[in-house]
Amino acid sequence: MRYFFHIAYLGYSFNGWQRHPKAKSIQETIEQQLEKILKVSVPINGCGRTDAKVNASQFFFHVDLDMEWDFDLKFRINKALPTSITVVDIIPVDDNKHARFDAVQRQYNYLIHTQKNPFLNSLSTLYELDLNYDKMQKAVALLSNYQDYRAFCTTPNKYEHTICKVSDTKLYVDSSGTRLNFEIKSNRFLTRMIRIIIGKLLKVGTSELSIDKFEQLLIKKETPADLDIAHPTGLYLSRVIYPFLDIKPAYNALLCKKNWTEIK
Repeated sequence: MRYFFHIAYLGYSFNGWQRHPKAKSIQETIEQQLEKILKVSVPINGCGRTDAKVNASQFFFHVDLDMEWDFDLKFRINKALPTSITVVDIIPVDDNKHARFDAVQRQYNYLIHTQKNPFLNSLSTLYELDLNYDKMQKAVALLSNYQDYRAFCTTPNKYEHTICKVSDTKLYVDSSGTRLNFEIKSNRFLTRMIRIIIGKLLKVGTSELSIDKFEQLLIKKETPADLDIAHPTGLYLSRVIYPFLDIKPAYNALLCKKNWTEIK
């Protein structure tokens, strides 16, 4: 029987989702605890591969379990996992459903604060910059006009193509004017794509990069010499949608729309 595990995690103390032989990963942490509870090796397949220090307010993985259990597995695994990882739900699905390949849309958010705040250190990235939000928004609005994101990828040649169907992009600011929330939705994302976009948007905000030159990256599809990759902290995989499964994130307080005003 195949199950989808709906989870959320704070990735600040992990070396990303994917199992790594020399570093602590979220995947390995979950697999180890499932093996202890179920007394059998349990390989899991995630819906993506978040980088080191990247968070997920919604993430899915699937696992095949032939056994039955007479206890509350969700309760047991949550007791065993560190407080930075939580299992929201365990959902039976058909055996042919795949957590990664069946996802039709993913949403990411990137949080920035421009004034030092110790309570945001692991949740948002500090950029003490004087940013022009209107310029940044004009650049953000261009993103959904294009589909080839070759210029926003560290390893474009490893892909068959670099087409991403970006369906929506938004830029929000909080009431203090010192926190930004960038949101992007697409059917797929390339390696470091969002962090490169953020790095370029910051340069637009400081007038180091014009809006025209930002658009030229999308038009020419050439990887720039300097990618300006933003820090991983503050990046959230915030929603994953399937044709057969569309669930709102259980934990989304920092990203809640009522805390932000869209810049237009």
